[in-house]
Amino acid sequence: MQINGIESGIGMSKAFPDMNKVSNSPTADGAGKFFSELVSKVNDIQVHSDKSIQGLASGENKNLHEVMIEVEKASISFQFMTQVRNKAIEAYQQVMQMQV
Repeated sequence: MQINGIESGIGMSKAFPDMNKVSNSPTADGAGKFFSELVSKVNDIQVHSDKSIQGLASGENKNLHEVMIEVEKASISFQFMTQVRNKAIEAYQQVMQMQV
């Protein structure tokens, strides 16, 4: 009877990838991409909010409640981004304090 390893299972990937294929910091690239996308999305929401405010001031948009909703979306998304950043910094500091 032959016993096969986990990596030979049907539809299963290797439990531990080959060490020569792993980059030096795979999670750093993923985290950097995540944060850049998050900042980009928050910036887009901020820009849309600013356009809504300018539209209200110029008289193009007469719905104050829609503008206020856009402003609150921008505020909440910025607060969320700030909290994600704070948690990431806190996690980094905890990792740096670990003793090897």
